[in-house]
Amino acid sequence: MKELASIAWWKWACAGLLIYTVVGGLLLEVPRLPILNESIRNLYFHVPMWFGMIILLTVSAVYSIRTLLKYNPLDDLKAQNSVHVALLLGILGIVTGMLWAKYTWGAYWSNDPKQNAAAIGLLIYFAYMILRGSFADEQLRARISAVYNVLAFALFIPLIFILPRLTDSLHPGNGGNPGFNSYDLDARMRLVFYPAVIAWTLIGWWLVDLMNRVHVLNNEEVEA
Repeated sequence: MKELASIAWWKWACAGLLIYTVVGGLLLEVPRLPILNESIRNLYFHVPMWFGMIILLTVSAVYSIRTLLKYNPLDDLKAQNSVHVALLLGILGIVTGMLWAKYTWGAYWSNDPKQNAAAIGLLIYFAYMILRGSFADEQLRARISAVYNVLAFALFIPLIFILPRLTDSLHPGNGGNPGFNSYDLDARMRLVFYPAVIAWTLIGWWLVDLMNRVHVLNNEEVEA
Protein backbone atom coordinates (compact mmCIF):
# COMPACT_ATOMS: atom_id res chain seq x y z
CA MET A 1 0.00 0.00 0.00
CA LYS A 2 2.84 2.39 0.82
CA GLU A 3 4.38 1.71 -2.60
CA LEU A 4 1.09 2.55 -4.32
CA ALA A 5 0.72 5.72 -2.29
CA SER A 6 4.25 6.81 -3.24
CA ILE A 7 3.50 6.77 -6.98
CA ALA A 8 3.47 10.32 -8.34
CA TRP A 9 0.07 11.77 -9.23
CA TRP A 10 1.04 12.27 -12.87
CA LYS A 11 1.70 8.55 -13.21
CA TRP A 12 -1.82 7.79 -12.01
CA ALA A 13 -3.08 10.41 -14.46
CA CYS A 14 -1.04 8.79 -17.23
CA ALA A 15 -2.49 5.34 -16.54
CA GLY A 16 -6.03 6.69 -16.35
CA LEU A 17 -5.73 8.74 -19.53
CA LEU A 18 -4.14 5.85 -21.42
CA ILE A 19 -6.96 3.49 -20.46
CA TYR A 20 -9.49 6.17 -21.39
CA THR A 21 -7.75 6.70 -24.75
CA VAL A 22 -7.73 3.00 -25.66
CA VAL A 23 -11.28 2.29 -24.51
CA GLY A 24 -12.75 5.56 -25.80
CA GLY A 25 -10.75 5.38 -28.99
CA LEU A 26 -12.08 1.94 -29.84
CA LEU A 27 -15.65 2.18 -28.57
CA LEU A 28 -16.92 5.78 -28.70
CA GLU A 29 -18.78 7.06 -31.76
CA VAL A 30 -16.80 8.72 -34.55
CA PRO A 31 -17.95 10.65 -37.65
CA ARG A 32 -18.71 8.47 -40.65
CA LEU A 33 -16.55 10.15 -43.27
CA PRO A 34 -15.97 8.91 -46.84
CA ILE A 35 -12.82 6.77 -47.29
CA LEU A 36 -11.73 7.22 -43.66
CA ASN A 37 -14.68 5.37 -42.09
CA GLU A 38 -13.60 3.55 -38.90
CA SER A 39 -9.91 4.09 -39.67
CA ILE A 40 -10.30 7.63 -38.34
CA ARG A 41 -9.95 6.09 -34.86
CA ASN A 42 -6.22 5.95 -35.61
CA LEU A 43 -6.23 9.69 -34.98
CA TYR A 44 -6.16 8.80 -31.26
CA PHE A 45 -2.96 6.78 -31.64
CA HIS A 46 -0.88 7.78 -34.67
CA VAL A 47 -1.01 11.55 -34.19
CA PRO A 48 -0.62 11.68 -30.35
CA MET A 49 2.37 9.34 -30.55
CA TRP A 50 4.07 11.81 -32.86
CA PHE A 51 3.12 14.68 -30.57
CA GLY A 52 4.78 12.79 -27.72
CA MET A 53 7.83 12.10 -29.86
CA ILE A 54 8.26 15.77 -30.79
CA ILE A 55 7.84 16.89 -27.17
CA LEU A 56 10.49 14.40 -26.01
CA LEU A 57 12.86 15.49 -28.78
CA THR A 58 12.36 19.07 -27.63
CA VAL A 59 13.17 18.04 -24.05
CA SER A 60 16.25 16.20 -25.30
CA ALA A 61 17.47 19.26 -27.20
CA VAL A 62 17.04 21.39 -24.08
CA TYR A 63 19.12 18.97 -22.01
CA SER A 64 21.77 18.92 -24.75
CA ILE A 65 21.97 22.72 -24.63
CA ARG A 66 22.37 22.50 -20.85
CA THR A 67 25.15 19.96 -21.38
CA LEU A 68 26.98 22.37 -23.70
CA LEU A 69 26.58 25.29 -21.32
CA LYS A 70 27.70 23.37 -18.24
CA TYR A 71 28.62 19.71 -18.38
CA ASN A 72 26.47 17.51 -16.17
CA PRO A 73 26.34 13.73 -16.74
CA LEU A 74 22.68 13.63 -15.69
CA ASP A 75 21.71 16.19 -18.34
CA ASP A 76 23.48 14.12 -20.97
CA LEU A 77 21.75 10.98 -19.69
CA LYS A 78 18.32 12.62 -19.87
CA ALA A 79 19.02 13.89 -23.39
CA GLN A 80 20.04 10.41 -24.51
CA ASN A 81 17.10 8.58 -22.94
CA SER A 82 14.63 11.15 -24.23
CA VAL A 83 15.83 10.41 -27.76
CA HIS A 84 15.57 6.65 -27.16
CA VAL A 85 11.93 6.85 -26.07
CA ALA A 86 11.12 9.44 -28.75
CA LEU A 87 12.40 6.98 -31.36
CA LEU A 88 10.15 4.28 -29.89
CA LEU A 89 7.13 6.57 -30.20
CA GLY A 90 8.28 7.57 -33.68
CA ILE A 91 8.49 3.95 -34.83
CA LEU A 92 5.04 3.23 -33.40
CA GLY A 93 3.80 6.38 -35.12
CA ILE A 94 5.19 5.26 -38.47
CA VAL A 95 3.71 1.77 -38.10
CA THR A 96 0.25 3.08 -37.18
CA GLY A 97 0.56 5.61 -40.01
CA MET A 98 1.38 2.85 -42.50
CA LEU A 99 -1.67 0.86 -41.39
CA TRP A 100 -3.82 3.97 -41.78
CA ALA A 101 -2.31 4.66 -45.21
CA LYS A 102 -3.14 1.13 -46.35
CA TYR A 103 -6.83 1.61 -45.67
CA THR A 104 -7.10 5.18 -46.96
CA TRP A 105 -4.43 5.51 -49.68
CA GLY A 106 -4.30 1.87 -50.78
CA ALA A 107 -0.68 1.14 -49.84
CA TYR A 108 1.42 0.96 -46.69
CA TRP A 109 4.04 3.26 -48.20
CA SER A 110 3.19 5.70 -51.00
CA ASN A 111 6.42 7.72 -51.01
CA ASP A 112 4.35 10.59 -49.68
CA PRO A 113 6.58 13.57 -48.75
CA LYS A 114 5.43 13.42 -45.13
CA GLN A 115 6.15 9.69 -44.91
CA ASN A 116 9.59 10.11 -46.46
CA ALA A 117 10.40 13.09 -44.24
CA ALA A 118 9.36 11.12 -41.15
CA ALA A 119 11.60 8.20 -42.13
CA ILE A 120 14.56 10.52 -42.79
CA GLY A 121 13.97 12.23 -39.45
CA LEU A 122 14.10 8.94 -37.59
CA LEU A 123 17.29 7.95 -39.43
CA ILE A 124 18.90 11.22 -38.33
CA TYR A 125 18.24 10.30 -34.72
CA PHE A 126 19.35 6.70 -35.19
CA ALA A 127 22.64 8.22 -36.32
CA TYR A 128 22.72 10.08 -32.99
CA MET A 129 22.60 6.75 -31.16
CA ILE A 130 25.40 5.35 -33.33
CA LEU A 131 27.47 8.50 -32.76
CA ARG A 132 27.25 8.08 -29.00
CA GLY A 133 28.75 4.62 -29.26
CA SER A 134 31.77 5.95 -31.15
CA PHE A 135 33.44 7.65 -28.16
CA ALA A 136 34.98 6.11 -25.08
CA ASP A 137 35.59 9.39 -23.25
CA GLU A 138 32.43 10.35 -21.37
CA GLN A 139 32.74 14.13 -21.56
CA LEU A 140 33.80 14.13 -25.22
CA ARG A 141 30.87 11.84 -26.06
CA ALA A 142 28.45 14.08 -24.18
CA ARG A 143 29.56 17.32 -25.82
CA ILE A 144 29.80 16.05 -29.41
CA SER A 145 26.49 14.22 -29.04
CA ALA A 146 24.90 17.37 -27.63
CA VAL A 147 26.05 19.41 -30.65
CA TYR A 148 24.67 16.78 -33.03
CA ASN A 149 21.40 16.53 -31.08
CA VAL A 150 20.76 20.27 -31.24
CA LEU A 151 21.53 20.36 -34.98
CA ALA A 152 19.36 17.27 -35.55
CA PHE A 153 16.43 18.94 -33.81
CA ALA A 154 16.92 22.14 -35.83
CA LEU A 155 16.78 20.03 -39.00
CA PHE A 156 13.97 17.74 -37.88
CA ILE A 157 11.36 20.45 -37.28
CA PRO A 158 11.40 22.00 -40.80
CA LEU A 159 11.80 18.51 -42.29
CA ILE A 160 8.54 17.38 -40.69
CA PHE A 161 6.45 20.56 -40.54
CA ILE A 162 7.60 22.83 -43.37
CA LEU A 163 9.02 20.92 -46.34
CA PRO A 164 6.01 18.54 -46.81
CA ARG A 165 3.74 21.59 -47.06
CA LEU A 166 5.68 22.91 -50.03
CA THR A 167 4.87 20.00 -52.35
CA ASP A 168 1.99 17.69 -53.26
CA SER A 169 1.04 15.38 -50.45
CA LEU A 170 -1.70 12.93 -49.55
CA HIS A 171 -1.24 13.71 -45.88
CA PRO A 172 -3.92 15.92 -44.24
CA GLY A 173 -2.73 19.46 -43.69
CA ASN A 174 0.08 19.19 -46.24
CA GLY A 175 0.44 19.96 -49.94
CA GLY A 176 -2.81 21.90 -50.08
CA ASN A 177 -4.87 19.17 -48.39
CA PRO A 178 -7.15 20.37 -45.58
CA GLY A 179 -6.26 19.38 -42.03
CA PHE A 180 -8.63 17.39 -39.86
CA ASN A 181 -10.05 20.57 -38.33
CA SER A 182 -11.50 21.39 -41.74
CA TYR A 183 -13.30 18.06 -41.96
CA ASP A 184 -16.63 17.33 -40.33
CA LEU A 185 -15.14 16.40 -36.96
CA ASP A 186 -17.32 16.95 -33.93
CA ALA A 187 -16.52 17.49 -30.26
CA ARG A 188 -16.68 13.75 -29.57
CA MET A 189 -13.29 13.21 -31.17
CA ARG A 190 -11.70 16.10 -29.34
CA LEU A 191 -12.84 14.54 -26.05
CA VAL A 192 -10.53 11.62 -26.77
CA PHE A 193 -7.85 13.23 -28.94
CA TYR A 194 -6.59 15.83 -26.45
CA PRO A 195 -6.38 13.38 -23.53
CA ALA A 196 -4.61 10.97 -25.91
CA VAL A 197 -1.89 13.54 -26.62
CA ILE A 198 -1.34 13.99 -22.88
CA ALA A 199 -1.44 10.23 -22.26
CA TRP A 200 1.15 9.25 -24.88
CA THR A 201 3.41 12.13 -23.85
CA LEU A 202 3.23 11.12 -20.19
CA ILE A 203 3.89 7.44 -20.89
CA GLY A 204 6.91 8.53 -22.92
CA TRP A 205 8.25 10.66 -20.08
CA TRP A 206 7.52 7.84 -17.62
CA LEU A 207 9.74 5.53 -19.68
CA VAL A 208 12.47 8.19 -19.78
CA ASP A 209 12.25 8.57 -16.01
CA LEU A 210 12.52 4.80 -15.50
CA MET A 211 15.55 4.57 -17.78
CA ASN A 212 17.23 7.44 -15.91
CA ARG A 213 16.57 5.76 -12.55
CA VAL A 214 17.87 2.38 -13.71
CA HIS A 215 21.07 3.97 -15.03
CA VAL A 216 21.68 5.86 -11.78
CA LEU A 217 21.03 2.73 -9.68
CA ASN A 218 23.36 0.62 -11.81
CA ASN A 219 26.13 3.20 -11.51
CA GLU A 220 25.69 3.36 -7.75
CA GLU A 221 26.01 -0.44 -7.54
CA VAL A 222 29.19 -0.35 -9.64
CA GLU A 223 30.72 2.36 -7.47
CA ALA A 224 29.79 0.47 -4.32
